[in-house]
Amino acid sequence: MTNPVLVTGATGNVGMEVVKALQKIGQPVRVAVRDVAKAEKHLGGEVEYVQFDFKSPDTFEAAFKGVKRLFLMRPPNITNAQRDILPAIEAAKKANVEQIVFLSLMGVENNKIVPHYKIEELLRASGLSWTFLRAGFFMQNLDTTQLQDIKENSDLFVPAGRGKTSFIDVRDIAAVAALTLTQDGHVNKAYNLTGSEALDYYQVAEIFTEVLGRPIRYSKPSVIRFFWRWRSRKMPLAFILVMSILYLTVAFGRAGKLSPQLSQLLERPPLTMRQYVEDYKQVWQ
Repeated sequence: MTNPVLVTGATGNVGMEVVKALQKIGQPVRVAVRDVAKAEKHLGGEVEYVQFDFKSPDTFEAAFKGVKRLFLMRPPNITNAQRDILPAIEAAKKANVEQIVFLSLMGVENNKIVPHYKIEELLRASGLSWTFLRAGFFMQNLDTTQLQDIKENSDLFVPAGRGKTSFIDVRDIAAVAALTLTQDGHVNKAYNLTGSEALDYYQVAEIFTEVLGRPIRYSKPSVIRFFWRWRSRKMPLAFILVMSILYLTVAFGRAGKLSPQLSQLLERPPLTMRQYVEDYKQVWQ
């Protein structure tokens, strides 16, 4: 039987789609999660589950046993890659994992502050084969992280200025992940993945307004206002700082670059922002 692909972050918006994409092509999947019972409610009983926690090395052996390829995502609460990610990479190598496909960020090579940069460095130095999926901003951040502000306040409350963003649908990321995890020719390559259009948040608000049939505005808050709103919601400081840095890259005009690599890999156009809002519109109603 084909060795299972191990997927971390499978209960998140990207990881869940990666599991679906692998299942669609008949690839056995092992889902690495901290809470198996909770994951089963999200994903059902058609995948193999294993308890896994980056901060609990005693969970590594069972998770990596028999695995040749791993989809790696950085948990949002982990910012110290040397301390909390490296032990898992070393355990994967010891277990004879052959390739790690890591979900990284567009422009990460020029942004040493974000944790993804250090994780890429650790993977390069590990001796394992790696593939970096350097994705643009997820469209699905708008139905998860930004859901409350859009649904309750009809507001895109992000400190992105007038900068443009090369948004990407996580379903497209998942399709590329499934491809690179199951086909040869992607070892030690970094792919820049974006949609086909770079939009500012005023344009995104217009699309939301048209599709949802009610006014959605972009209030263009300052970083300080953004910071304090999220602190009032009791979110961890490290999480807020990473979010702020990412949105500042947008405001400074560094997030709008488009790449043709997704279309080349999937041999089709990327999903558009309008298609995404149409498909998910019920969540903001």
